[in-house]
Amino acid sequence: MGWLILCAGAIFLISGTAIAYVIGASSILTYIINDQSRYLAIIPQRIFSQIDVFALMAMPLFILTGDIMNRSGITRVMIDFSMALVGRLKGGLGHVNILTSVFFAGIFGSAIADSAALSNTLVPAMVERGYDKTYAAAITAASSIIGPIIPPSIILIVYGALMQTSVAALFIAGVIPGLLLASALFAVNYFFAHLDNHPGGRDEVVPPLWPSFVKAAPALTLPVIIVGGIVVGLTTPTEAAAVAVVTATLVGRLYGGVNFSVLWEAVQSTARLTGSIFMILGAVATLGYLAGLQQWPQMLADLVTGAGLSGLQYLFVMNLVFLIAGMIMDIPVALSLLVPIMAPLALAQGVNPTHLGIVLCFNLCIGLITPPLGGCLIITSTVTGVNYWKLARAIWPFALVEALVLIALVLFPEISLFLPRLTGLTIN
Repeated sequence: MGWLILCAGAIFLISGTAIAYVIGASSILTYIINDQSRYLAIIPQRIFSQIDVFALMAMPLFILTGDIMNRSGITRVMIDFSMALVGRLKGGLGHVNILTSVFFAGIFGSAIADSAALSNTLVPAMVERGYDKTYAAAITAASSIIGPIIPPSIILIVYGALMQTSVAALFIAGVIPGLLLASALFAVNYFFAHLDNHPGGRDEVVPPLWPSFVKAAPALTLPVIIVGGIVVGLTTPTEAAAVAVVTATLVGRLYGGVNFSVLWEAVQSTARLTGSIFMILGAVATLGYLAGLQQWPQMLADLVTGAGLSGLQYLFVMNLVFLIAGMIMDIPVALSLLVPIMAPLALAQGVNPTHLGIVLCFNLCIGLITPPLGGCLIITSTVTGVNYWKLARAIWPFALVEALVLIALVLFPEISLFLPRLTGLTIN
């Protein structure tokens, strides 16, 4: 009867219903149609158990941290510091775009926030210096997905809560893949800078390094506080998130962009976003219980066994499913829907849960820059005024390289697991 959910969900989606209501209503209808309405009495308990997870407390705090920093005027400071570091290279502003995304990743942890901020500031600067506007928008969208990989990361918190996996291990595991992704994008920009003769070089005027660093230093303390506290065992991710909120407020005051009104707006924005994520998690809990009653995981296991898939083969098939899902779904929705069904079988076949989390979250982030939806594509296209499909064509070289990085992560788990093992956060 799984087709009933698909049909009901399609009708609700066409009507413009919010995704949480689509999942929840479709699931409830399926309970009723299958004469399993007696099980609805346990749904409130299932929903509560889904969201009653200590690690999830870190999520609204990290969202609030990023919102406060975004309102504090940090964008210009990070761009100036990045320009001082790599601005004199050929295609310097393209490198600045990527490096700024790396810095933003340790502060915002959001690809959407990154693409919106840089589309509004750095893309016009690149166009003014002689870069093609479409290329400037493409590299902005492509580099923005570094944000959810390098800690802090909202989607890694969601995965950790769903799979009861250490968020601290996931955070540390995301560092090397995030930096590897940045390095790959640097290489692509270097190639196009010489192919298309982009501006930049030794004669480029850049801000002085030391003053730029001094100005950026307060904001750069945030990643140190978050990651450092977790690594040395002083704080849990949730405690680190609370400290980060306080630090972000103090830094925002230092930059002169934060007052009581700004803080109140940040709190309201955080409440709306957190509420929407928790609504999705509640709806997915309803669907997950239905999946258990209908024995979907067992059916999947039988299908995989019958097809002779195991280990790496199953992991690649799983990645293909997640890649398609990432093109049409929001990341929290795709994670919440697919991870409880598909991930347990991967773990049973010996895949490390921390490694799996990095691979799947990296996978879904690529969906942010691929049609038919692509959240970062939409944001960048809207802010810059570049045609959506023209931008989608321009971004394919970056998306291809990001897919190659994903394949490397799948084939070489040590890329993800080296730091967690080094710090004792995972042992297998």
